[in-house]
Amino acid sequence: MSIAPLPPGCRSHVVHVDGVRLHCVEAGSGPLVLLVHGVPESWYSWRHQWPAIAAAGFRAVAIDVRGYGRSSKPLAIEEYRMTRLVADNVALVAALGEQQAVIVGHDWGAPIAWTSAMLRPDVFRAVAGLSVPFSPPSNVRPLAAMRALAGDEEFYVEYFQEPGRAEAEIEADVRDWLLGFMYTASGDAPPPDPSVGTVATVARGTQMKARFHRPDVLPAWLTEDDLDLYTSEFEHGGLRGPLNRYRNVDRDWDDLAAWRGARIDVPALFIGGDRDGPTVWGAPAIAAFATTLPKLHRSIVLEGCGHWTQQERPAQVNEALLDFLRHVG
Repeated sequence: MSIAPLPPGCRSHVVHVDGVRLHCVEAGSGPLVLLVHGVPESWYSWRHQWPAIAAAGFRAVAIDVRGYGRSSKPLAIEEYRMTRLVADNVALVAALGEQQAVIVGHDWGAPIAWTSAMLRPDVFRAVAGLSVPFSPPSNVRPLAAMRALAGDEEFYVEYFQEPGRAEAEIEADVRDWLLGFMYTASGDAPPPDPSVGTVATVARGTQMKARFHRPDVLPAWLTEDDLDLYTSEFEHGGLRGPLNRYRNVDRDWDDLAAWRGARIDVPALFIGGDRDGPTVWGAPAIAAFATTLPKLHRSIVLEGCGHWTQQERPAQVNEALLDFLRHVG
């Protein structure tokens, strides 16, 4: 497995927490900022953020979530439930010699960050979510709601439920699948054709990649080297761990029943893109921020930005993150 060259003053290391190995890349010193990636990504997704955060006087730590890269990859599906991921974050803060952190997440990392702040505000003193807005645990079981939303097709989360099914599709050609998925979900891809459908749903009997677009030339935010690194990570580590996160959505609903309707009472920031599915679908959640995030600092939706928020728009994301970090101190 390859690891990208790191600038001077940065280090890659493994931290052991509660029987789990978590790989971290960190830089800088000062108040701790924990960066949590989504699917299918890695610590490398924050390559434009942690140098800027470190230069601003903070200790930036980008992790490989369990199931990814050099971190542990438990076999059991339930080992990827949300409460376990929150516990990883809590234990990691302590293992790094800190008592508190600001936590920042993107894609699945956003719900992990939001939930970490909701369950342990004593540890996570501020939170930022990219792409996926905060929405409190609801009264509706998630998979049932997704099936109703998708109609005659399968919502992508439902498509990921059967162990081995999506793994077989992706692992047949990891690089090509990652390229198609990342480009199609970006702000550079052509708008979805209503007569064909979007990548968020899968026509029954087909594969997710049937609706992918592939660029003639890579967009500026995704280089051949970037794609090679992501490919190497998943060719070595596989996709079972990342996909197991989706296989816990109903288990999470049960685990978090006591927090249905809860709000987050620490300072918060949201950044999304107006061409990003979770941000667009999350419009009602964004509209409810006055209630659900009473200490919201800013809610920003970037014009023309797709799903890969911090990679597509690094300068704007860094500006917003540094403004937030200076606000919370």
